[in-house]
Amino acid sequence: MMNHPEQLSASSSHKLQLDTQTILQMVIEAWKALQTQQPLVQCITNTVAANYVANILLASGASPAMIDNPFEAEAFAKISGAVSINLGTPTTEQMQAMTISAQTAQQHQVPWVLDPVGYGPILKWRSEKVDELLSFKPTIIRGNASEISTLAGNQVQSKGVDSTLNSAEVYEHAKSLLSHTECIAISGESDFIISKEYNAVIQINGGSYLQPKVTATGCALGALIAAYTAVSTPTIAAISAHVHFAIAGKLTFEKTENVGSFNVAFIDYLHGMNTEMFEQYADIQVLN
Repeated sequence: MMNHPEQLSASSSHKLQLDTQTILQMVIEAWKALQTQQPLVQCITNTVAANYVANILLASGASPAMIDNPFEAEAFAKISGAVSINLGTPTTEQMQAMTISAQTAQQHQVPWVLDPVGYGPILKWRSEKVDELLSFKPTIIRGNASEISTLAGNQVQSKGVDSTLNSAEVYEHAKSLLSHTECIAISGESDFIISKEYNAVIQINGGSYLQPKVTATGCALGALIAAYTAVSTPTIAAISAHVHFAIAGKLTFEKTENVGSFNVAFIDYLHGMNTEMFEQYADIQVLN
């Protein structure tokens, strides 16, 4: 698989156990690979997010391309290092492009990330598309706790999803989605990663409460996860993107508490990341 360098690969045939220091070293290696390889990422995202997502990827070391029409989707997905599909503000043509890119990515072993924005009974058109896209086996499914639990609830037919679900219940629900994907990334006040690869829940702390107040932050996180999948295994890609965001968010908040200046400084910190910052500020926990 051309998008997964041998030095960062890990066997997924059995559950592996990890400690936080080992994870941190793999995150740093993934970040270095992102800077060196600058992978091409096809982003099918929403109209609110497109510019911000592109800037976040460029600042972080990747090469974004916002190819979201059905006439070019297949050709571009084939040459991409990864594909990011976000259901934020779908158009008819975008929906067609999503199907084509997801199918092409699966056929050509290009890793791809699904962000099921707005999934649920109210927005039925996009939700039906998400159900269809799951058949193309996204490498990673990324969303907030509400989106992930709703999506998992739809897959677990015998049990509905209550809005009062606590975190532990969300993770239990989310595990059912591992039949469709290699890894699930749940973002929130703390972020949680579960996967087929590791027999643990990985918790990432950091960031700032201001991040959700900047539009498209979650969309950009999904695209950055996709970028990292081009240079590492799915689980390490998800962890790396979340740690990258968490450190930048934490350091930005220490510099400014104003939303407008936070937005600018956040991009600066994503771009200015280095090994020492990962080692000093990464807050990773392994939960059993």
